[in-house]
Amino acid sequence: MKIKDLFEQKEVVFSMEIFPPKFDVPVETIYKTLDGLKGLEPDYISVTYGAGGKSKDRTVEIAKKIKYEYGIESMAHLTCISHSKDEVKKLITDLKGAGIENVLALRGDIPEDPDFQFPTPLHYEHAYQLVQELKKDGSFSIGAACYPECHPDCVNLKTDIKNLKAKVDSGVDFLVSQLFFDNEEFFEFMEKLDIAGIDIPVEAGIMPVLNKNQILRMCKLSGCKVPKKLQRMLDRFGDDPQSLREAGEAYATEQIIDLVTGGVRGIHLYSMNKPDVSKRIWDNIQSIRRFTK
Repeated sequence: MKIKDLFEQKEVVFSMEIFPPKFDVPVETIYKTLDGLKGLEPDYISVTYGAGGKSKDRTVEIAKKIKYEYGIESMAHLTCISHSKDEVKKLITDLKGAGIENVLALRGDIPEDPDFQFPTPLHYEHAYQLVQELKKDGSFSIGAACYPECHPDCVNLKTDIKNLKAKVDSGVDFLVSQLFFDNEEFFEFMEKLDIAGIDIPVEAGIMPVLNKNQILRMCKLSGCKVPKKLQRMLDRFGDDPQSLREAGEAYATEQIIDLVTGGVRGIHLYSMNKPDVSKRIWDNIQSIRRFTK
């Protein structure tokens, strides 16, 4: 099923994200994660795509397995800045051949390898160019990323939303947000999208806080703010993993409840391949999930 149809059928879409294991780890290790997530019945599971396309084959393989062996709709991430036009066309063919109907179209991170050779000419500098390529094919429901607190490479949020509008107008069906920890920032962002004429569904990306250093590093890389409430939690429980996990799960649960109450169209949980954490959060909101079906 195409995700754009899920949004037409459901008041709130609840989804999760996983990432493929590193290449020195057997791909089968991800199946334990999927075994744990299956019983939670997410509306779909997305599979990430490594910098430079390093995990592209595993992304397609895992997305196919989620859809056809686990019986859960899947979405494959696809990045473009590291690929030539011919490579992107082949990737699109591979996705179609695997029966994948949903793609999250991303520019992608710049590879960290200083010796990485970008394609010449560089056909895809921005995600909207990948969206246009996918739209021409016509086989996919296309998602894209949005940044409630501004893309870290953009000068300001106003310009970022202008760029987002161009991306959406290229053929995007729905948006998935970058992580954030202040719901008011998200609600204000949604108001700005409405003013800009962006009226497609937006899923709020929620990441449970489980490790102090990890979350501070991710916030720095993504430009995500650390609100005072979260900082107090990190200061109090940051050196006690069990206490921080419990507090982090409670914080994520509180975020989700507030977002659903405020009319969000979807919740996208960054599972970090930890089905036990996802299960506890899902259990906390099970009545809300039933209420919004």
